[in-house]
Amino acid sequence: MMYLIETQLLILLSICSLCLVSCKKFKEGDEKPKWAQKDIRYYNDADLERLLDQWEEDEEPLEPDELPEHLRPAPPIDFTQFKDNPDPEALLKLSKKGRTLMVFVSVDGTPTRDEAESITKLWQTSLFNNHIQAERYMVEDSRAIFLFKDGAQAWDARDFLVQQERCKSVTIENKTYPGKLTKEAETPEDIESGQYSRTTVEKVSPHEEL
Repeated sequence: MMYLIETQLLILLSICSLCLVSCKKFKEGDEKPKWAQKDIRYYNDADLERLLDQWEEDEEPLEPDELPEHLRPAPPIDFTQFKDNPDPEALLKLSKKGRTLMVFVSVDGTPTRDEAESITKLWQTSLFNNHIQAERYMVEDSRAIFLFKDGAQAWDARDFLVQQERCKSVTIENKTYPGKLTKEAETPEDIESGQYSRTTVEKVSPHEEL
Protein backbone atom coordinates (compact mmCIF):
# COMPACT_ATOMS: atom_id res chain seq x y z
CA MET A 1 0.00 0.00 0.00
CA MET A 2 2.82 2.39 0.93
CA TYR A 3 4.61 1.58 -2.32
CA LEU A 4 1.48 2.50 -4.30
CA ILE A 5 1.13 5.80 -2.43
CA GLU A 6 4.82 6.64 -2.99
CA THR A 7 4.48 5.90 -6.70
CA GLN A 8 1.42 8.13 -7.00
CA LEU A 9 3.19 10.95 -5.16
CA LEU A 10 6.21 10.63 -7.43
CA ILE A 11 4.02 10.85 -10.53
CA LEU A 12 2.19 13.86 -9.10
CA LEU A 13 5.47 15.64 -8.30
CA SER A 14 6.76 14.95 -11.81
CA ILE A 15 3.62 16.43 -13.35
CA CYS A 16 3.87 19.48 -11.07
CA SER A 17 7.48 20.02 -12.16
CA LEU A 18 6.45 19.83 -15.79
CA CYS A 19 3.66 22.30 -15.15
CA LEU A 20 6.04 24.79 -13.54
CA VAL A 21 8.37 24.60 -16.52
CA SER A 22 5.45 24.93 -18.91
CA CYS A 23 4.12 28.02 -17.11
CA LYS A 24 7.46 29.78 -17.56
CA LYS A 25 7.07 29.55 -21.32
CA PHE A 26 4.08 31.91 -21.27
CA LYS A 27 4.94 35.58 -20.84
CA GLU A 28 2.99 37.79 -18.48
CA GLY A 29 -0.18 39.05 -20.12
CA ASP A 30 -0.27 36.17 -22.60
CA GLU A 31 -3.36 34.03 -22.35
CA LYS A 32 -2.55 30.41 -21.63
CA PRO A 33 -4.17 27.76 -23.80
CA LYS A 34 -7.17 26.05 -22.27
CA TRP A 35 -5.30 22.84 -21.53
CA ALA A 36 -2.68 24.77 -19.50
CA GLN A 37 -5.41 26.40 -17.40
CA LYS A 38 -6.79 23.07 -16.25
CA ASP A 39 -6.18 21.63 -12.81
CA ILE A 40 -3.43 19.01 -13.14
CA ARG A 41 -5.70 16.47 -11.47
CA TYR A 42 -7.89 16.58 -14.56
CA TYR A 43 -5.14 16.32 -17.20
CA ASN A 44 -5.84 13.70 -19.85
CA ASP A 45 -3.30 11.86 -22.02
CA ALA A 46 -3.32 14.59 -24.69
CA ASP A 47 -2.61 17.28 -22.07
CA LEU A 48 0.30 15.28 -20.66
CA GLU A 49 1.71 14.77 -24.16
CA ARG A 50 1.65 18.54 -24.80
CA LEU A 51 3.34 19.06 -21.45
CA LEU A 52 6.11 16.60 -22.33
CA ASP A 53 6.61 18.25 -25.72
CA GLN A 54 7.21 21.59 -24.01
CA TRP A 55 9.56 19.93 -21.54
CA GLU A 56 11.66 18.53 -24.41
CA GLU A 57 11.78 21.95 -26.09
CA ASP A 58 13.53 23.33 -22.99
CA GLU A 59 16.23 20.64 -22.98
CA GLU A 60 19.71 21.51 -24.20
CA PRO A 61 20.74 19.81 -27.45
CA LEU A 62 22.78 16.64 -27.02
CA GLU A 63 26.46 16.42 -27.89
CA PRO A 64 27.13 14.70 -31.23
CA ASP A 65 28.55 11.59 -29.53
CA GLU A 66 25.39 11.30 -27.39
CA LEU A 67 23.04 11.28 -30.37
CA PRO A 68 21.74 8.05 -31.92
CA GLU A 69 24.19 6.91 -34.58
CA HIS A 70 21.87 7.69 -37.51
CA LEU A 71 21.59 11.31 -36.30
CA ARG A 72 25.30 11.94 -35.76
CA PRO A 73 27.03 14.24 -38.23
CA ALA A 74 29.37 12.51 -40.65
CA PRO A 75 33.05 12.79 -39.66
CA PRO A 76 34.94 15.41 -41.68
CA ILE A 77 37.18 13.95 -44.37
CA ASP A 78 40.31 15.67 -45.64
CA PHE A 79 40.13 14.96 -49.37
CA THR A 80 43.43 16.73 -50.04
CA GLN A 81 45.36 13.69 -48.83
CA PHE A 82 43.84 11.67 -51.69
CA LYS A 83 44.58 14.25 -54.38
CA ASP A 84 47.85 12.74 -55.63
CA ASN A 85 47.19 9.13 -54.70
CA PRO A 86 43.46 8.34 -54.68
CA ASP A 87 42.74 5.25 -52.58
CA PRO A 88 39.04 4.25 -52.54
CA GLU A 89 39.61 1.82 -49.67
CA ALA A 90 41.30 4.42 -47.48
CA LEU A 91 38.47 6.84 -48.24
CA LEU A 92 35.88 4.21 -47.29
CA LYS A 93 37.78 3.48 -44.09
CA LEU A 94 37.72 7.15 -43.09
CA SER A 95 34.01 7.41 -43.84
CA LYS A 96 33.30 4.56 -41.39
CA LYS A 97 35.18 6.13 -38.48
CA GLY A 98 32.94 6.21 -35.41
CA ARG A 99 30.22 4.23 -37.21
CA THR A 100 29.08 0.69 -36.44
CA LEU A 101 30.18 -1.81 -39.07
CA MET A 102 29.57 -5.55 -39.48
CA VAL A 103 32.28 -7.81 -40.87
CA PHE A 104 31.75 -11.45 -41.84
CA VAL A 105 34.59 -13.85 -41.04
CA SER A 106 34.65 -17.45 -42.31
CA VAL A 107 36.71 -20.30 -40.86
CA ASP A 108 38.46 -22.57 -43.38
CA GLY A 109 37.79 -26.29 -43.66
CA THR A 110 34.74 -28.00 -42.18
CA PRO A 111 34.88 -27.05 -38.50
CA THR A 112 32.20 -27.91 -36.00
CA ARG A 113 30.34 -24.96 -34.52
CA ASP A 114 32.23 -25.37 -31.23
CA GLU A 115 35.56 -25.44 -33.06
CA ALA A 116 34.73 -22.32 -35.07
CA GLU A 117 33.53 -20.67 -31.86
CA SER A 118 36.90 -21.34 -30.19
CA ILE A 119 38.90 -20.16 -33.21
CA THR A 120 36.98 -16.92 -33.71
CA LYS A 121 37.04 -16.23 -29.96
CA LEU A 122 40.84 -16.54 -30.04
CA TRP A 123 40.97 -14.05 -32.94
CA GLN A 124 38.68 -11.68 -31.06
CA THR A 125 40.98 -11.82 -28.03
CA SER A 126 44.04 -11.12 -30.19
CA LEU A 127 42.31 -8.10 -31.71
CA PHE A 128 41.33 -6.85 -28.26
CA ASN A 129 44.95 -7.14 -27.10
CA ASN A 130 45.84 -4.86 -30.01
CA HIS A 131 43.22 -2.27 -28.99
CA ILE A 132 40.76 -3.31 -31.69
CA GLN A 133 37.39 -3.92 -30.08
CA ALA A 134 34.72 -6.02 -31.73
CA GLU A 135 31.69 -7.98 -30.60
CA ARG A 136 31.42 -11.48 -32.06
CA TYR A 137 28.34 -13.50 -33.03
CA MET A 138 28.27 -16.94 -34.66
CA VAL A 139 25.78 -16.96 -37.54
CA GLU A 140 26.70 -20.32 -39.10
CA ASP A 141 28.82 -23.31 -38.10
CA SER A 142 31.85 -21.81 -39.83
CA ARG A 143 30.94 -18.13 -40.03
CA ALA A 144 30.87 -15.29 -37.53
CA ILE A 145 30.01 -11.61 -37.48
CA PHE A 146 32.54 -9.23 -35.95
CA LEU A 147 30.74 -6.02 -35.00
CA PHE A 148 32.96 -2.94 -34.74
CA LYS A 149 31.69 0.17 -32.95
CA ASP A 150 34.40 2.11 -34.78
CA GLY A 151 34.06 0.89 -38.34
CA ALA A 152 37.47 2.24 -39.33
CA GLN A 153 39.04 -0.53 -37.23
CA ALA A 154 37.51 -3.19 -39.48
CA TRP A 155 40.28 -2.83 -42.05
CA ASP A 156 42.98 -3.09 -39.38
CA ALA A 157 41.27 -6.24 -38.13
CA ARG A 158 41.14 -7.59 -41.69
CA ASP A 159 44.91 -7.21 -42.05
CA PHE A 160 45.32 -9.42 -38.98
CA LEU A 161 42.60 -11.95 -39.75
CA VAL A 162 43.64 -12.79 -43.32
CA GLN A 163 47.06 -13.79 -41.97
CA GLN A 164 45.59 -16.46 -39.68
CA GLU A 165 45.96 -20.08 -40.71
CA ARG A 166 42.28 -21.04 -40.44
CA CYS A 167 40.84 -17.81 -41.86
CA LYS A 168 39.01 -18.57 -45.11
CA SER A 169 37.78 -15.06 -45.87
CA VAL A 170 36.86 -11.66 -44.46
CA THR A 171 33.97 -9.70 -46.00
CA ILE A 172 33.68 -5.93 -45.51
CA GLU A 173 31.02 -3.87 -47.27
CA ASN A 174 30.24 -6.75 -49.69
CA LYS A 175 33.90 -7.10 -50.66
CA THR A 176 35.56 -10.42 -49.82
CA TYR A 177 39.24 -10.77 -48.93
CA PRO A 178 40.46 -14.40 -48.97
CA GLY A 179 42.71 -15.60 -46.17
CA LYS A 180 46.31 -15.53 -47.34
CA LEU A 181 46.92 -19.15 -46.37
CA THR A 182 43.97 -20.53 -48.35
CA LYS A 183 43.88 -21.79 -51.93
CA GLU A 184 41.87 -18.75 -53.00
CA ALA A 185 44.51 -16.31 -51.78
CA GLU A 186 46.87 -14.32 -53.94
CA THR A 187 45.78 -15.31 -57.40
CA PRO A 188 47.85 -13.80 -60.24
CA GLU A 189 45.06 -11.26 -60.78
CA ASP A 190 45.24 -10.16 -57.14
CA ILE A 191 49.01 -9.77 -57.28
CA GLU A 192 48.89 -7.75 -60.50
CA SER A 193 46.19 -5.45 -59.14
CA GLY A 194 48.06 -4.93 -55.89
CA GLN A 195 45.16 -6.39 -53.92
CA TYR A 196 47.59 -8.35 -51.76
CA SER A 197 51.30 -8.32 -51.06
CA ARG A 198 53.00 -11.69 -50.96
CA THR A 199 53.94 -12.08 -47.31
CA THR A 200 53.51 -15.83 -46.84
CA VAL A 201 56.73 -17.50 -45.71
CA GLU A 202 57.58 -20.34 -48.06
CA LYS A 203 58.53 -23.67 -46.52
CA VAL A 204 62.03 -24.85 -47.31
CA SER A 205 62.64 -28.51 -47.96
CA PRO A 206 65.39 -30.09 -45.83
CA HIS A 207 67.14 -31.15 -49.06
CA GLU A 208 67.36 -27.51 -50.12
CA GLU A 209 69.11 -26.40 -46.96
CA LEU A 210 72.84 -25.78 -47.19
